[in-house]
Amino acid sequence: MATTLNQPKVGIVSLGCPKALVDSERIITRLRAEGYQIAPDYKGADLVLVNTCGFLDSARAESLDAIGEAINENGKVIVTGCLGAEASVITDRHPGVLAVTGPHQYEQVMDAVHTHLPAPDHPFVSLVPESGVRLTPRHYAYLKISEGCNNRCSFCIIPSLRGDLASRRIDAVLREAEQLTRAGVKEILVISQDTSAYGLDVKYAPYKWRDKERQTRFKDLCEGLGELQRESGAWVRLHYVYPYPHVDDVMPMMADGRILPYLDIPFQHSSPNVLKAMRRPANIDRTAERIAKWRSEVPDLVLRSSFIVGFPGETEEDFEHLLSWMQETRIERAGCFKYENVTGAASAALPGHVPEEVKEERWHRFMAVQSKIADARAQAMVGQTIDVIIDEVDEDGAVGRSKADAPEIDGSVFIDDTTLKPGDIVKAKVHAGEQVDLWAEVVL
Repeated sequence: MATTLNQPKVGIVSLGCPKALVDSERIITRLRAEGYQIAPDYKGADLVLVNTCGFLDSARAESLDAIGEAINENGKVIVTGCLGAEASVITDRHPGVLAVTGPHQYEQVMDAVHTHLPAPDHPFVSLVPESGVRLTPRHYAYLKISEGCNNRCSFCIIPSLRGDLASRRIDAVLREAEQLTRAGVKEILVISQDTSAYGLDVKYAPYKWRDKERQTRFKDLCEGLGELQRESGAWVRLHYVYPYPHVDDVMPMMADGRILPYLDIPFQHSSPNVLKAMRRPANIDRTAERIAKWRSEVPDLVLRSSFIVGFPGETEEDFEHLLSWMQETRIERAGCFKYENVTGAASAALPGHVPEEVKEERWHRFMAVQSKIADARAQAMVGQTIDVIIDEVDEDGAVGRSKADAPEIDGSVFIDDTTLKPGDIVKAKVHAGEQVDLWAEVVL
C-alpha cells in the first residue's frame, strides 16, 4: 500500500519589481525541492511568506498592509524582501511576525521556514523542473544576472536594501538561460539593478561555457545569449541598461537579430543640473547623438525609459530641456513618475522642493509629449508585418506583444484569432495602431 505523505503548505505573496519576483521563484524552487507544497490562498496555507518592496514610501505602505492582511487571514507570517532590511519598521507595526529577513537571503528564509514549519521526511526533488519553479507564464522568464548596485543616486535606497553590486558568474547565468530555453521559454528578460555594470565587481572574471572562455561582462553575456537565440529562436530582451560606452558593442547583435532591438535605459532626466542633483551614473553629454547613431545602425530599435518630474531644484528651464530632449530622441516607451520623498533617500534633504501642483502639471505635459511620440510610431507601423509573441487567448481573440514591448509595462498587439496558443510566435500584418497598442492579423 502506498504511503500518503503529509506535505506542509506555504503561501507566498510577492510584491515589487521583476527582481523581487525572481527572488520569490528561487524561494519557491527551494521549498518545492524540500517537499513543501505551495498554497493558492491564505486558508490553505500552514504558513505565509510575504516578499516585500521598500523602494518608495507608497510601496512600503503596500508591503506593511500586505503583511497585516496575511496575519489577519492566516496568523503565521514570515517576511522577506527589500523592506525586510529594515526589520524594526515591520516588527514595530506587526510584532506578531515569526521572522524577518532581507532581500535575496534565501538561506535565512529557509531556516525560518524550517523553524516554524518543518520539512517532510522525504523531499520530492523529482517534482521540481530543471529550470526551477517560475511565477511568470511558461513562455517567458526573467534572468537575473546580479544583485545590488554600486550607484548612489540621491533618490534611491536600493543599495542600502540590496547591497553593492554582486554579479553572478557568467557560466552560471548562461547555463540557467540554456535550461530555460530547453524548458520551452520563448523570451528571456535580462534584469539586474545595473545590467551594463555586470562583472565590474569581479573584475570580469573568465569562466568556460560550451568549451569557450567568456568574461563575466555585458558584451560576452549578450554574445552567449545570442547563441541561444540562434539555436532556439527565443527572444532576448535587455532591461535596466545604463548608457555606458560599451553598450555600443551590442548594436551589431541587435542588427543581426541575436538580441531584440529593444533597450530599457533608466535615463530619469536630461537636464545636466537635475542629473547632477540625482547623482546619476554615466555621462548624459551627447547621449542624443549616441541614440541617433544607434538608430542608424539598428533602424527598428525601440527605447524604453523612466523619468522623474518635479525633482528638488528642477526649474521650468530644466523641464523644458527634458521635453525637447524627448522629442529629439523619440523615446517610444516611457514611464513618468512625480518625485516622491523616499524615507532614507538623500534627495529629501535637497533644497528647492517642487510644489505638488507643479509636479502634477509637469507630469501631464510630459505625458502629452510622450503620447504623441508613441502614437506617431503606432501609425507608422500600420501596413507592416511584424513578429508577435502570444501571451493569452480567449473567446475574443489573442493578445500578444511585438519585439518593441516587454510584458506588463509596454503595449499589446491584438489579433482576432482564437486558434493561437500562449507562447506562439507568429507573423502578423498591422492594420491599426493607437498609442502603444497595435491591431493585426496573422499572415499565413
